[in-house]
Amino acid sequence: MPARANGTNPYAVRLDAVTKTYGAGENAVTALRGVSLGFAAGTFTAVMGPSGSGKSTMMHCAAGLDRPDTGQVWIGDQALGELDETRLTEMRRARIGFIFQQFNLLPALTARQNIELPLRLAGARVDRDLVNQVIDRVGLSARAGHLPGELSGGQQQRVAIARALVTRPEVVFADEPTGALDTRTAAEVLTLLRESVTTLGQTIVMVTHDPIAASYADRVIFLADGQLADEIRHPDAHTIATRMTRLDSRVTGATPAGVR
Repeated sequence: MPARANGTNPYAVRLDAVTKTYGAGENAVTALRGVSLGFAAGTFTAVMGPSGSGKSTMMHCAAGLDRPDTGQVWIGDQALGELDETRLTEMRRARIGFIFQQFNLLPALTARQNIELPLRLAGARVDRDLVNQVIDRVGLSARAGHLPGELSGGQQQRVAIARALVTRPEVVFADEPTGALDTRTAAEVLTLLRESVTTLGQTIVMVTHDPIAASYADRVIFLADGQLADEIRHPDAHTIATRMTRLDSRVTGATPAGVR
């Protein structure tokens, strides 16, 4: 089971007044403007917004891949700003999982070896029973000895999900995890992510542009112009799409037909 927030801190991840600017002077671009957000332990949150809204920057700051200019980020009770680069890297390996649109598997390693890689990089003992459980959970028991090139796109993404889960992280960040998959395979992967929350108590934060993908989440948060713009709990795809249309029109200044 993943580590859970304690009784005094219900959040797996928390951002407090996080600001991030890239560049300087006339070329400065402020990607986040004082964003404060909490992601409760054992929940599935989708992050959406128009292009340039700050989605990826928010995820990178929340995951400790980028440092905010001001504000603070916590993973559980650990403030990331208190860690130097070495300790931050160690914390990411031990407490955070990552899933990306590109599977980022090592082609010379089998599915099993790719899944075991985070444990080996961390110098941890490889628990064969745990690895087998994770492989079975993602439905790859019959394909564990195959190389990535011998697997379908959906199977490769399942390997990537298993790799993210095998260290039992407190939170998994997923960046467009179904963007390279067909509709049926995407649904299978999203169902797997949903089950990891429901069954394992995992915490997932997923950046996506797809209302159908977002509908698998417990909550959808919307960013616009680097700020929190809206939120939906227990979402459905139609409501999400309507809200996104309104946000897009707000950013472009246009009013789509039928939207007020």
